[in-house]
Amino acid sequence: MNALFLLAGLLLFISVLASTISARLGLPLLLLFLVVGMVAGEDGPGGIQFDDFGTANLIGQLALAVILLDGGLRTRTDTFRVALRPAGVLATWGVIATSGLLGAFATWWLDVDWRLGFLLAAIVGSTDAAAVFALLRNSGVRLSERVRSTLEIESGANDPMAILLVAVFVETLLHPAQASLGGFLWMLAQQMGLGIGLGLAGGWILARLLVRLTLAEGLYALLILSGGILVFAATNLIGGSGLLAIYVAGIVVGQRRNHATEHVLRVMDGLAWLAQAGMFVVLGLLVTPSHVLDHAPEALAMALFLMLVARPLAVAGGLLPFRYAWKEIAFVSWVGLRGAVPVVLAIVPVVMGVPDSKLLFDVAFAVVLLSLLVQGATIPTAARWLDVELPPKDEPTEWREVWVGREAVLNLLACRVAAGSDAEGRHPDELAAGVGGDARALAVIRAGRLCRLEPGLRLAIDDTAWFVAPASAADALAGACGGSAQNLGRNAAFFGEFSVDPGVAAGDLAAAYGFELEDGEAGLTVSALLLHRIGRPAVLGDRVRIGVVTLVVREMQADGEVSLVGLKCPWPGLSDAA
Repeated sequence: MNALFLLAGLLLFISVLASTISARLGLPLLLLFLVVGMVAGEDGPGGIQFDDFGTANLIGQLALAVILLDGGLRTRTDTFRVALRPAGVLATWGVIATSGLLGAFATWWLDVDWRLGFLLAAIVGSTDAAAVFALLRNSGVRLSERVRSTLEIESGANDPMAILLVAVFVETLLHPAQASLGGFLWMLAQQMGLGIGLGLAGGWILARLLVRLTLAEGLYALLILSGGILVFAATNLIGGSGLLAIYVAGIVVGQRRNHATEHVLRVMDGLAWLAQAGMFVVLGLLVTPSHVLDHAPEALAMALFLMLVARPLAVAGGLLPFRYAWKEIAFVSWVGLRGAVPVVLAIVPVVMGVPDSKLLFDVAFAVVLLSLLVQGATIPTAARWLDVELPPKDEPTEWREVWVGREAVLNLLACRVAAGSDAEGRHPDELAAGVGGDARALAVIRAGRLCRLEPGLRLAIDDTAWFVAPASAADALAGACGGSAQNLGRNAAFFGEFSVDPGVAAGDLAAAYGFELEDGEAGLTVSALLLHRIGRPAVLGDRVRIGVVTLVVREMQADGEVSLVGLKCPWPGLSDAA
């Protein structure tokens, strides 16, 4: 027992230390977790013999449940405004189309029974929530809200379709006489209907309990975790999608901000990382690298076809009706990351005794490795090339919530003073008064020491100023303390040199800048003109080229209304409107 504990602790310890290497090399952290498991496995220096697919499946399912719960808690419902329908299409049609194209290719390339080829395609046909959540949130790239929301919602919601397709082809291989189209359609409806329904009900109950119960701080996260696992297991037992249910439950709980929210998010963040590290290390132990290398040519061809043909065609077919730009479609296609879900799904045929299932597992694992290595490592580069990256935004270096009642909260914001910022040389009280909103200076940290807020105190470079302020003042405070010349230049280059009131008549703006409008547009406001030309819900950074100028959505309110429009005159290198 102690040897097992020692081994588990050592592997996780090494995996966490490897995160520093990941940041320096620009490699996805999840890939390093896999590598640690492979190095410790039977083909590596560790020499650990581990081939218990049942235990690996158990660990994988539990870890995925924790990861999806954490992802749901951090998903904002306002992202649904711009991406729910297109992401829903990708989570259903996208998985079917990707699996269909890849299945036909796999059947031909591997020269296997068509049912086996399509089963392999179904295993790797869906994106992975763990990989998408981890890589998007730790890539350091500020993506367009439309693109980010589409990727996150799709990856959290496409598991039922992938599970269904795997079940369909396993059934056709093992019991072909019992397979029927009606049965499969009923299974899909059951998976998605029960997953969403029980997820909403379970999330509502947990959110109510979180508000009403008074517990020790550390127990709130355990309440949500245990309740989420209850929802996950109960949904699976009655034939629904437990992974979808726990994701939906997390979304519902995450929208009810209260005195326990911060404790829950902090603990769940650590548990999600533990789940990811443990799951990928175990999956790395399970695989035999020499067997994967034996199938390297087949896996490489499958991965290339998936990344360059099947996924792009499926995404284009799903997103073009929603008027996504080609660059947005290309980025969503490229970030179709494969991770733990395909490997866990590949365990199912092995456990159920499907012929040649080890071939499926080895090829699926190789495809995941290539996806993480190639796609995961190139997210920042792809975002810049495809112009879906927003300029960096000055944000508080720390943000703490102190709940002084069940519904009352104080926001503590920390901002680091940058060279040349508006804050340099000013008293923190003066800075707080300038942003309004009842902001108050709380403390100043200089060289690691607390400074007294005396009248003669002036903020200096690298000071950290703490404020008590409403959430609405966070951007203004961060901008006053940051606002480096480089950031200001990049913002001007992206959003434009001038700002326009969105309520101004479009006809007046056209007359002032000498560009022509289409019939009926002169009477619109500038914001209405933008929305008319975009033809979809607007997000920050949306651009429309009209004549010699470009109008850019510069600021938005929480309800999705455009509150400020940037106006950009011709600028070398600026791409045309989406």
